Amino acid sequence: MKITKVEPWHVGQFMYVRIETDEGIVGWGEAGVWGHIASAGNAIERFAEYLVGKRAFDIEHHWNVMHRFSYFQGLAINSAISAIDIALWDIKGKALNVPIYELLGGPARTKARIYGHIYENTIEAVLEECQRKMEAGFNAFGHINPFLDEGNDQIYFKTHIKKMRDAIENVHKMRDVVGDRVDLLVELHRRLTVPEAITFARGIEDTTPMFIEDPIRPEGPDAMARLAAKIHVPIATGERFFSIYEFEALLAREACEFVRVDVCTCGGITGAKKVAAMAEARHVQVVPHNPLSPIGLAACLQVAAAIPNFAIQEYATGFEAGTFTSTMKHLGHNVVDVVPEPKNGFVDIPTGPGLGMNVLPDARKIRPALVKPISMRPHFDGFVVDQ
Repeated sequence: MKITKVEPWHVGQFMYVRIETDEGIVGWGEAGVWGHIASAGNAIERFAEYLVGKRAFDIEHHWNVMHRFSYFQGLAINSAISAIDIALWDIKGKALNVPIYELLGGPARTKARIYGHIYENTIEAVLEECQRKMEAGFNAFGHINPFLDEGNDQIYFKTHIKKMRDAIENVHKMRDVVGDRVDLLVELHRRLTVPEAITFARGIEDTTPMFIEDPIRPEGPDAMARLAAKIHVPIATGERFFSIYEFEALLAREACEFVRVDVCTCGGITGAKKVAAMAEARHVQVVPHNPLSPIGLAACLQVAAAIPNFAIQEYATGFEAGTFTSTMKHLGHNVVDVVPEPKNGFVDIPTGPGLGMNVLPDARKIRPALVKPISMRPHFDGFVVDQ
C-alpha cells in the first residue's frame, strides 16, 4: 500500500493531516502545537514531499527519517511528525480491520478513566462547575486552577502571602465541595517560581490532590527535580515536550511521578509508546495530554489501551476558540463522526478499525480556520505572567 497524498486540514483551532493511499484508505492525525498551528501545517506539507510514493506500513522507518533527516526539530516540526504518525497507524489499523491497540500488543484495558476540564475566573464559578460535573458523573477534575483563569486584559499583582493564601484556600474550598467523590488534578500552568511552588504544595497537602501539574516552567529538569525533592504532592509534567529525550532527562532526575505525554506533539503513537516504556521502567504513571479535538483523544485512548502504566486521560470540556470556558461536550465534538461519551467517570476505548473515528468531510465549513492571537497577561511591574 503506497501513500498518494498528504494534506494538512486546518479546522477551527485544530490542525489535522489527511493521508490517502492507493487502496482508497484514508488516515487521520492531529498536530498538537495549537499556539503555532500554521507552522505545523507547513511542516506537514514539507514532509509530504518525502512521504508520497512510500509504503504506508513502514511507520517506524518514516518516524526516524522525519526526525533525523536534518539537524532541526522543535514543537511545530514534531507536531507535524506526530500527526503523520497517528494517521499512518490509523491507515494500518483500517487496512487490517483492527483498532490500533491490537497492533501495539492488544488491550491491557477496555475503558479509560477520564478527567474533565474546569475553566472559570472566579472561585464561586469553579465550585459551581465542580457540582455540575459531579452530577454529570465525572470523578476527577483537571485544569482546575486555584489561581483562576483570569483574562489577559487584567493587570496582575498580589503580595506573596496573598497569592499563596488565596490559592491554598481555593483548593480547600474545592475539596470541601467535592469531598472524597472526586480527585483533584491541580493545574498550575507554570505559574510559580520554585519557592512559591514549595509553599503552595505544602499548603495543600491535606487536601490529597492526585497531582499538581506544571508548578514551574518545565524546561529545566534540574529545577523540577529540586522542587520534587522538597514537597510531598506528586508532580505531573511533560505536556510541552517534543522528544523522548526530554522525558528521559526528567525521569533520570526523579522529577515527576506522572508524565504528561502529548501524543500529538511528542512523536505520535510511536513516540508515546516509547515514553510510556521509559516511564514504566521507573514506576512512573502516564497521563496523556489532550486539550485538542476527539482525534487527539482517540490517539491517546489507543495508547492508553495498550500500556500497563496508564493512570487517567484528559477529556477536554472547554477551551472553545481558545477561551477559558467550561462546557459539558468534548472540544471539537461536531467535526468528527463519533465521540466517546463519559459514563461514571470512564469512557469506552474505541474498538473500530484504526482510531475508530474520522473527521467529517465538511469539517472545514463547520469550523473555519482559527489562529490564536499572541497575547500574555501583563504584570503590574511591566513584565508578563505565565498562566
